[in-house]
Amino acid sequence: MLGIIQNYWGMLLLSLGQTLLLTLLSLIFAFVIGLVFGIMNVTKVRLLNFIATVYVDGIRGVPLIVLAYFTYFGVPMFIRSLGFSNFRLTALTAGTIALSMNAGAYMAEIFRAGIQSVDKGQMEAARSLGLGYGKSMQKVVLPQAIRTMIPSIINQFIISLKDTSILSVIGFPELTKAGNIIVAVNFDVFGVWAIVALIYMVVIVTLSRIAKVIERKVNVGNER
Repeated sequence: MLGIIQNYWGMLLLSLGQTLLLTLLSLIFAFVIGLVFGIMNVTKVRLLNFIATVYVDGIRGVPLIVLAYFTYFGVPMFIRSLGFSNFRLTALTAGTIALSMNAGAYMAEIFRAGIQSVDKGQMEAARSLGLGYGKSMQKVVLPQAIRTMIPSIINQFIISLKDTSILSVIGFPELTKAGNIIVAVNFDVFGVWAIVALIYMVVIVTLSRIAKVIERKVNVGNER
């Protein structure tokens, strides 16, 4: 195992960086997607409720690996059939899209639950002061909702980090893909995957500890 670390530490660190980059990018886009569809889900406009429900249920009903294949292979092929013969998606772009759509569906539920956890009187009070729905949501409801959602958002980050391993199937050079390459070179199956698992464990345990610290601080703030 020490030999693997000595010979391939550069590749492992680079692949870990790619994993974290993909996770961070997808979470940023998922945050926006979740915010939009989460708000749509709590409005009184039934059409918006329907659209948000279809998106959330539809995406959550599709395995991430299928979504990755569809994005990386299916979408470019369809667009090329329309006459754009040079259209391609990089593994990073396709992976970010697939993971963002997947995480966005779960983020939408986090936003919905967070918004609904805020007392309805907060919105009514803001509206009574002359603020429109959008301003009331932006200035009053969302700040309170996001504060309670932070632990769940970090938890989703952890889930998305683990889900990046699935995207090795489209050739994205993340940590699991690096593990496959190293195994193909030196055939030390046990040692390679033990190291990869250890790297994942260290990163995820660290993020979990951070989530617990933030959750305690949020709970203390709410008690005040």
